[in-house]
Amino acid sequence: MVKAFVLLCLSLCRLVDVTESVNSVSVMEGDSVTLNTDVTETQKYLLIQWTIGSTRIAEFNKLTQTSSTFDSKFRDRLTLDLTGSLTITNTRNTDSGLYKLTIVGDETEYKNFNVTVNESPRSTSSSETSSSSNFVTSSFVVNNQTENDYNTELHKPSSDPIHCCGFTEAVIRLVVSALVGVATVAVLVYDIRSTRRELIRTRWIEHYHQTSVASYHQYEMCRTLSSGDVEM
Repeated sequence: MVKAFVLLCLSLCRLVDVTESVNSVSVMEGDSVTLNTDVTETQKYLLIQWTIGSTRIAEFNKLTQTSSTFDSKFRDRLTLDLTGSLTITNTRNTDSGLYKLTIVGDETEYKNFNVTVNESPRSTSSSETSSSSNFVTSSFVVNNQTENDYNTELHKPSSDPIHCCGFTEAVIRLVVSALVGVATVAVLVYDIRSTRRELIRTRWIEHYHQTSVASYHQYEMCRTLSSGDVEM
């Protein structure tokens, strides 16, 4: 009974030692992490064994200088060096857990490593970048729409006083141009008529002058003839 009690006490003491010797290790997903045994190559030991939970995943036999891995979920992502330190490459979230180290030699030593693989912020950054891109795109669409609306409003016919004055001015200019054209035609017609009347008057005067001269010549001829008859 006493022996059993002593063994129980030793077991409890060992459990307390194991609990107190837990090393917490944090790593980002995708990175590599090394769990160091703090054993030197000259140190005397026979076997170094790694387990996660109750599953043996790797061990190093110093007598044969050989290392072995046993858990297929790591898929060749585990390596051991000559000191038995365990390196996990390309870590994943599923690699998180309690890793137990057992060093068998003159005395058996135990160490625990609580490994936490944190999710990579790249996915969050990608999400933020995507959100930012969507915001920029939306902003561009809004600005583009605003610019298009502004251009539409700029070229849209308006009924404000400025446009009305412009239309009235155009109408006035058109009417003035028409009046000037009519006046020009009237002047040309008047000038043509005046020239025609002057030409008719000139011709009449010439005709009158010619008629008068002919009448005078006839008169003189008749007078001469009359005088000759008297003398005979």
